[in-house]
Amino acid sequence: MTTFIELVVNGLSVGSVYALIALGFVIIFKATEVVNFAHASLLLVGGYVTAILHDDIGFLPALGAGIATAAVVGALVEFLVLRRATVENHAVLAIVTIGVDIMLTTELTRRIGTEVLTLGDPWQNGIYTIGGVSIAHTRIAALVTAAVLISAFLLAFRYTSWGVAMRAAAEDSETAALMGIRLSRVSLGAWAVAGALAAVAALFLTVFPTPGLDRSTSFAAMKAFPAAILGGLDSTTGALAGGLIIGLTESLVTGYQGDLAFMGRGIGEVAPFLVMLAVLLIRPAGLFGTRELTRV
Repeated sequence: MTTFIELVVNGLSVGSVYALIALGFVIIFKATEVVNFAHASLLLVGGYVTAILHDDIGFLPALGAGIATAAVVGALVEFLVLRRATVENHAVLAIVTIGVDIMLTTELTRRIGTEVLTLGDPWQNGIYTIGGVSIAHTRIAALVTAAVLISAFLLAFRYTSWGVAMRAAAEDSETAALMGIRLSRVSLGAWAVAGALAAVAALFLTVFPTPGLDRSTSFAAMKAFPAAILGGLDSTTGALAGGLIIGLTESLVTGYQGDLAFMGRGIGEVAPFLVMLAVLLIRPAGLFGTRELTRV
């Protein structure tokens, strides 16, 4: 029972981090209807800046710099690449983001090389032990931070002018533009917010019990993609639910991998994608996604 509780808590913690990343996918998709495959590289940008600056300026200023840099890079991708693309097909623009991701990730992995960079977090390898259940400080911090950020975003999305503008653009972009909403500004803001959330997620993906930031961190970030698809790419609530489901699935399957040996080694790595496929077979739009109605 102790093992099960530890796995559930760790799964919820990791799932909340996946939810932050999935929320970035959803924000950009709602604002532009483009699936952003460059999201993992934005995460790597934020983590890298935090890692190289924390010794010189301290953890919190370095984290702030990493968040700001990821937000600026995200905004620049939208402003310099997507906005100036001469195509309107959203599938083609999604492919363009793959090219952006390759360029950014290649440059960052060149800079990182074979090193494993630490982000200088204050929790280090501290562990709480409650009733025989051991939980890392970083897991609690991840859960609390993600809960605060997601709650703040949902409140802003509902009650601020930016949130209203984004909801209007997502509902009907042409009508929103006629009503005076600047779609370019909404899109730019969405990319910046998504980059900032990715940088925060980078911190909790690379702290204890993970060794640190390395060239494979971007692959770990892509585990959040099934969370966004599973929840529904146009649903902010779906991003939260999808992240928690994927986190719990990965934690439980990895923790009980010995009992699942008949499914092959490394099943924990592919379990999120198997869950995503199973859900999409039943609900193609995801758990909370909007179904498209076609008149025939």
